[in-house]
Amino acid sequence: MAGVASLTRKPTSQDAEVLAISALAYVANDPVLLPRFLALTGIEAHAIRHAAREPGFLAGVLRFILAHEPTLTGFAEDAGIAPAAVGEALKALPTGDDRYLAST
Repeated sequence: MAGVASLTRKPTSQDAEVLAISALAYVANDPVLLPRFLALTGIEAHAIRHAAREPGFLAGVLRFILAHEPTLTGFAEDAGIAPAAVGEALKALPTGDDRYLAST
């Protein structure tokens, strides 16, 4: 995570994917967050690996993290990053912002 933790430049899509996968692991290992994530997304626990291959899934994970300040703060501390890095990473992922939609 060191490459993502010290982002002083605009993150690449690969940086963003690494951060989003780390965020997914953070959620999956939390007994409170995981059921909430599953309920909000409608994904069943056994289908997460399949869903993770879908365009936009990783952006959705970061949106979930960003939607709740205590979750964002906890994840950022755990990952050793500034909370703002999560929002920047979101922009580098498919469906992370309107620019991606305009380019398709």
